[in-house]
Amino acid sequence: MATHEPLSLALVLVVAVLALAGAARGFYLPGVAPRDFRKKDQLAVKVNQLSSIKTQLPYSYYSLPFCRPGTIVDSAENLGEVLRGDRIENSLYVFEMREPRLCLIVCRTVLSHEGAKDFEEKIDDEYRINMILDNLPLVVPIKRMDDHEAPTVYQHGVHVGVKGQYSGSNEEKHFIHNHFSFLVKYHRDENTDLARIVAFEVKPFSVKHEYDGDWKDSETRLKTCDPHSRRLVVDSDSPQEVEAGKEIIFSYDVNFEESDIKWASRWDSYLLMTDDQIHWFSIVNSLMIVLFLSGMLAMIMLRTLYRDISKYNQLESQEEAQEETGWKLVHGDVFRPPARADLLCVYVGTGVQFFGMLLVTLLFAILGLLSPSNRGGLMTAMLLVWAFMGVLAGYAAARLHRAFRGTEWKKVTLRTALMFPGAAFAVFFVLNALIWGERSSGAVPFTTMTALVLLWFGISVPLVFAGSYLGFKQPAMEDPVRTNKIPRPIPEQPWYMNPAVSVLIGGILPFGAVFIELFFILTSIWLHQFYYIFGFLFLVFAILVVTCAEIAVVLCYFQLCGEDYEWWWRSYLTAGSSALYLFLYAAFYFFTKLDITKVVSGVLYFGYMLIASYAFFVLTGTIGFFACFCFTRLIYSSVKID
Repeated sequence: MATHEPLSLALVLVVAVLALAGAARGFYLPGVAPRDFRKKDQLAVKVNQLSSIKTQLPYSYYSLPFCRPGTIVDSAENLGEVLRGDRIENSLYVFEMREPRLCLIVCRTVLSHEGAKDFEEKIDDEYRINMILDNLPLVVPIKRMDDHEAPTVYQHGVHVGVKGQYSGSNEEKHFIHNHFSFLVKYHRDENTDLARIVAFEVKPFSVKHEYDGDWKDSETRLKTCDPHSRRLVVDSDSPQEVEAGKEIIFSYDVNFEESDIKWASRWDSYLLMTDDQIHWFSIVNSLMIVLFLSGMLAMIMLRTLYRDISKYNQLESQEEAQEETGWKLVHGDVFRPPARADLLCVYVGTGVQFFGMLLVTLLFAILGLLSPSNRGGLMTAMLLVWAFMGVLAGYAAARLHRAFRGTEWKKVTLRTALMFPGAAFAVFFVLNALIWGERSSGAVPFTTMTALVLLWFGISVPLVFAGSYLGFKQPAMEDPVRTNKIPRPIPEQPWYMNPAVSVLIGGILPFGAVFIELFFILTSIWLHQFYYIFGFLFLVFAILVVTCAEIAVVLCYFQLCGEDYEWWWRSYLTAGSSALYLFLYAAFYFFTKLDITKVVSGVLYFGYMLIASYAFFVLTGTIGFFACFCFTRLIYSSVKID
């Protein structure tokens, strides 16, 4: 019967992967299919959230008194989009393919006192309007004045408005961008005359529009923007001030430009990095340093261990063995189960779940299934893979619990399924309540929260129990040496082998392997930029795994040489302490790179970074633990024990 358990586990994994593939097809692939447009085909611009890097609190586009269609229709969203705060809705901006239009009026509105206040607050917080056309986000092209040869930089989204002063006045005013000059670039097929959209750009202006006579909606001709009199909006010399009781007229131009950019390459300009040379140099530099240190440590360890094992195996008499010191002396205690062994099993199982989630997600990303064009795809995939990897978490926790000769596998399984997700969900629930209090669209609705709970208890928890059942039915792993009934006293250790000191030292090298890439990841998250270099991220992930394993093994070896056999928890904490440095770096990034001033926004930042650091602790700790677990079994099975 035991021979069928690995097959059963493999079957569960295959089912999980197939389900994930089906989810991937449902969530991602339709969003990247090209669309062909004929001349005069209707192009509907959709509006997304209002976003700000100063507050990190997204709001719905129609939370401000912009021009509203008669019926607001929400587009279909996936789970990741909802969690990101995306709210994609229809708008009054409608184009006809390859039909330029000038000075089109969207609407006229008179600001109330509350509406003017809302606009001023959003302008103060540097909020940007996000629009979408054919799955392409709206960008503002910005050319560097000091370097004309430098490539154009694209700002994602257009600012709601700006703050400024009239000439001769020191009073600061708020001005709204009420005229947009859109540019749609397309690539045309000469044979069929069909076109595909490859870019969606805008130049914003603030214009105090004027007109003659009474307002007659779309029939009114503007004096400040009239193509018949060849008067177009090309600057903001007469800006529209935000003031209660004053009218604002929203207008736009749309032009079309044929481009050589092919549809498959249309995201290249969006993903262009202005600091690519620094990024390459930093990655290569980090890689070389870590590889050099890893090679040096591996060489020292192999030479030292080979000498130790040869020396121990050459001892002929019992007297010589008793005079010998080092890691062989603790062979009767090295596999003694640690204190709170059940908790260690829980953490190791959760770490295996994280490792599987990251590995599978990175592979999907490298294959191109999680490109930035699939909004919310990365987050959706991570949640799905996390749920499916519950089978590995249960299996690993149960196998380790069985090795410790434990019998309460159901209790360990339940804690594995609930502990980390429960802690993360509790923090997330509190942060979501704060976002609700700010009336932000980033607040997760109750229905989505219910879907997350169902994903947790409907898929993840049953899979954890399934994996745990399979793992506990496996025969217990036999230790290479017998464990003594009476624990051996541990001699006094030098200061540098103190648990706190060695644990803190152990986290430096793993953090050093990833902190440069961490800068780009934090920038993409908190400064609303695209992150797409998953090949580099996979390389850094591999470096992290190697570094965590080596530093844990080196310090474990020194600990055993000092006749301290309590290595179980120490190995986990040694690599896991890199999470402390990650959180400290996140705090450094907050105070040096971000311009967040609101208390709620600061709480959100540190709350989410706390969850990320906790996850990093579980991941790196598990890598260090398994490295030491394999290392100790290897060396103690290589020496002769009487």
